[in-house]
Amino acid sequence: MRLVFACVSLTVLALAANTAQARTSPEAAFNLGAVSDYVFRGASQTNEDPALQGGIDADFGNGFYAGTWASTVDFGDDTDAEIDLYGGYRTEAGGVALDFGVVGYLYVNQPGGSDYSFMEFKAAASRAVGPATFGAAVYYSPDFFGADEKATYLEANAALVPADRWTISGAVGRQWLDVNDDYTTWNLGLNYALTEHLSADIRYHGADVDGPLTDDRFVVGLKAVF
Repeated sequence: MRLVFACVSLTVLALAANTAQARTSPEAAFNLGAVSDYVFRGASQTNEDPALQGGIDADFGNGFYAGTWASTVDFGDDTDAEIDLYGGYRTEAGGVALDFGVVGYLYVNQPGGSDYSFMEFKAAASRAVGPATFGAAVYYSPDFFGADEKATYLEANAALVPADRWTISGAVGRQWLDVNDDYTTWNLGLNYALTEHLSADIRYHGADVDGPLTDDRFVVGLKAVF
C-alpha cells in the first residue's frame, strides 16, 4: 500500500526532525540473524522454511527512536520479503517503562491486487522486578493484512534472567480479526549469549487455530547485534 508506506515514512521522518536537536547524531545499532522458521503471531511467514533477517535501530535521544527491519518470506507467490518501518517514543512513569509507536509492514513484489501491506499503532508497558521483567502490549490496525480490516492484538509477556548469559522469555497473545477467526497464540523460549554480540535462541510456538502454518513448532535462531 502506497498510503501505508507514506504514512509510516512521514511518521519516522517527523520523529527524526523533532529530535534533531536532542542529539547531534543518533546512536545506531545493527542486527543480523537467521531462523529455522519465521513465525509471526503463531503463523509461519516462510512456509516453514528458514529466513534471513536484519535491521537497524536509531536512538535520537529524549526517548524518540526509529528503525527498520527486514526478513525473507514465502507466501506461495512472488512476494520476496517483508520490510518493517517503525518509530516511536519511550518514557518511564512510576518505575514502568512505556513505549508508544507506529509500525508499517511492507512486502516486496506482492502480487498486483493483493492487500498485504498494513500499519499498526502500538502501546506497550513493562516493569522490572528483580531478575524478571513483566510486560503487556496492544497493537491496533485500521487496515490489516489480507481480507481483514480492523484488527487488534493484545499480548502479555515476561522475561527472566536466571543466570549470567541465560534468558527465559515467553508471551501469550490474542488476535482479534473482523473477517477471519479470532485466535490465541503463545511462545516460550530460552536464549543464550554466546558472545557479547552473538546469541542463540530456541523457542516453542503455538496457536489455537487450525492450519498447517499454525501448527505447534520449535524454532531455532542465531542473532548478532553490533
